[in-house]
Amino acid sequence: MAYPYDFDTAVDRRGTWSVQWDGVADRFPVPGLLPFTISDMDFPVAPAVRDALLRRVGHGVFGYTDWRNDDFLGAVTDWFARRHGTRIDPGSLVYAPSVLSQVSQLLRMWTEPGDGVVVHTPVYDGFRKAVEGLGRELRGVGVRDWEALERELARPGARVLLLCSPHNPTGTVWTDAELTRTAALADRYGIPVISDEIHADLTHEGHVHRPWTHYGRGRWALVTSGSKAFNFPALTGSYGLIGDPADRTEFLRRTENGEGLASPAVLSLTAHIAAYRESAGWLDAVRAYTYGNLRLVEERLGAELPGLGWRAPDAGYLAWIDLRPLGLTGDDALQRELVERERVAVMPGGTYGAPGFLRLNVGCPRSKALTGTDAVVRAVRRLTGR
Repeated sequence: MAYPYDFDTAVDRRGTWSVQWDGVADRFPVPGLLPFTISDMDFPVAPAVRDALLRRVGHGVFGYTDWRNDDFLGAVTDWFARRHGTRIDPGSLVYAPSVLSQVSQLLRMWTEPGDGVVVHTPVYDGFRKAVEGLGRELRGVGVRDWEALERELARPGARVLLLCSPHNPTGTVWTDAELTRTAALADRYGIPVISDEIHADLTHEGHVHRPWTHYGRGRWALVTSGSKAFNFPALTGSYGLIGDPADRTEFLRRTENGEGLASPAVLSLTAHIAAYRESAGWLDAVRAYTYGNLRLVEERLGAELPGLGWRAPDAGYLAWIDLRPLGLTGDDALQRELVERERVAVMPGGTYGAPGFLRLNVGCPRSKALTGTDAVVRAVRRLTGR
């Protein structure tokens, strides 16, 4: 398939302070590895985003900035209407440096140290760090394990359901029926819901993401950012929707007054506006390209390791691979093969509480995705004798 943008040409990210490329030695003991780790893409941003940033930088003045402006609020509300068929009240929006900073602030508002926070497992490691770093108890339930979810929501001390929608790392897109069921359970037990929807715009064809605004009752929040889908996380910046006006006021009081975060990063606002107003075509192209990478992984694993039965996920560019059917129930031996012999860095499942899995980031040129996939295949075949 031909794409109107060049995603095949590799961009050298070394020496740019990249966490994925320059920081690989912080997670893996061998230098010079080819990384398939941190959840960002190796592609340049959409041309309209780049051009908007260049114009803003060319202005030359970077004073304190207000996120409550018609350009930003209009871009967000129009995007939700066009992309997700969802009308939102711009007055219900809040702003913060990152999605995780929003999650942490909401946890401080709605829980106390020792309280239980229910999450689906495997769990994004940022959730674990936020929950446990605040002294709360992380209570995990399997994806689509409805009995376990109800049991944990009903347990004494449960105070918040932290939902990842679509789910990271599995790439699961929750159906309307599943979200309705989740909302009913949370409502039954009086549990507030925080829905992290940063992967929403990377949902693949055949699946439909439904924002939590359609389901929220009582206390709830939707937290997100354009930075994941449009690949500008280094610019910082996120926004959220909080259902209860009093909670919204308290959130802004804490962030803007208590933490001095009233002025956002102006380049983040610039990037969001250009992404939502002018870059839908680029997003569609990058989503199709990364899905092509996932299909490549599916085909290679199907041909070389058919016992896995692996299929491309509903959303995102992360291949979550269950190796347990081949007898690989831990991480150590496979990581040694990948790091020491294949010279690649791939996130082990244990990072997300699931030893025996891998999370392979294929948000990259197809040649790199093939290199990483083949490295995994060779390592697994050596260990299993297949």
